[in-house]
This record gives sequence, structure tokens and C-alpha cells, in this order.
Amino acid sequence: MKRLLVLMIVSISVIYAQENAEVGWVARFGLAGGVNPVYLFPNVDPVNEQIKNAGLSGLSENGMIAWGGSGYAYIMFVENLRIGGIGLSGSISSSGRVGEFDKEVKYGYGLGGLTVEYTLPSIHRVAVSFGGIIGIASSEIEIYQSSMNYTWENLWQKTSSNVMTREVSDKLTKTSYLFAPTVNFDIPLNRFIAFRIGGGYSFTFGGDWEINNGKKIEGAPSDLNSNTFFIQTGIYLGFFSY
Repeated sequence: MKRLLVLMIVSISVIYAQENAEVGWVARFGLAGGVNPVYLFPNVDPVNEQIKNAGLSGLSENGMIAWGGSGYAYIMFVENLRIGGIGLSGSISSSGRVGEFDKEVKYGYGLGGLTVEYTLPSIHRVAVSFGGIIGIASSEIEIYQSSMNYTWENLWQKTSSNVMTREVSDKLTKTSYLFAPTVNFDIPLNRFIAFRIGGGYSFTFGGDWEINNGKKIEGAPSDLNSNTFFIQTGIYLGFFSY
């Protein structure tokens, strides 16, 4: 998948550069916002090792879909440079009945940040932009186990010190700083609508896994982080001059 994306990026860049070399460089301008379906490939192997021990099937290792939005505007005092923002989130889960218990494990991923991109001025009829996302990323794991039929009264019994319970409801979270190099192709359908295809890789730094009320989890796997390759698509509304 990574090799295919790289090949696509190089091929399209070369074709458009050759076709439009005689036109010359033209500064871009415009602004837009839209919806971004994004396909992510987080590492869920450490989670799956534990899920299978609990009797559930593992989380999908073929990626996950996240939904969000983004927007940008060209800043005219720096030609072909655009600045904007992006935010997205998504989740996958595994659930089932194991013995007397209903169990579920859910993995969630989200990111948000500032986008900075430079659009190649020598390519026309499409915006080919290289840049990055600077912000934060978060991973979340929710673990549930229950054999109860809940009522208002027995819900509160779980917190009583003299009542034994095998009910589980834990939330594990990790928040990290994010830098993600990106390359995107924005293809205008007309002056006001454009389609996006692109991708990148998120590098994350810092942060610890915490549980429920902010207590640090010792011994969490080092490769259970928010680093991931992603493919970005989108439909944008705005004004485009390519």
C-alpha cells in the first residue's frame, strides 16, 4: 500500500510537470473546507494479544476508517503557501458473549492540528501540495465486561466496598504530540468543488498510557502508540484557482 501511494504520487507529479512546463509558474489562491474520510493503519497487535486471551476475536489488522474535517486558505503574502486545520476520529471494536459475560474491547484513534502546505506552482489543473500536520494525537482503549441486567439500584452497588463484582469498565488513553508529513492532490471539479486524495505518516512523541482517573500504566508496550500511515480523501467546497 505504501509503495503504491508513492508510485502514484511520483507518476502524477511527473506527468503534470511535463504537460505544463511551458506554462510557467503561477501563484495559487483560494480557500476551502470539507469532509475527510481517512483510512488509518494503527498497530493493534499488542491489544489483540490480550483480547484473544479474553476469548474474543482480535481487532481488524487491515486498518480502520476515521471521519473528520479540514480546511485551508492561501496566505497571499507567501505565494503558494496555505495554512489550515484538520481533526478526525474513528474506532474499531471486538465484542461477544464469553461464558456468562458480555465482553467488548474498543480501540479509538483521533488527531487534530494545524496544517501547513506548499502547492507546486508549475503544475496546473490540480494542486499538488507537500506539507505536514502539527498537533496532537490520541489513542484510546475501552474494556467492558458484564453479566448484569442493569437497574438504577444495582448500578451503584458496584461502588460499594462490601459488594464483590466482576463487572469491568476501564478506559485507557494516551495523548501525544504529533508531526505528520503529507502529500495531497486536490482536483477541482469546477471553481467551487474539489476532490482530494493523498496520504502521510504520523510520528508521535511523548505521553504515557493512563487509566480511568489519570493513573499511569506501568509496562505498557512501547509499540502501542499513535504512529500510523494514513490515506486521506475528501470533498471540499470553496473557491479554487488552479
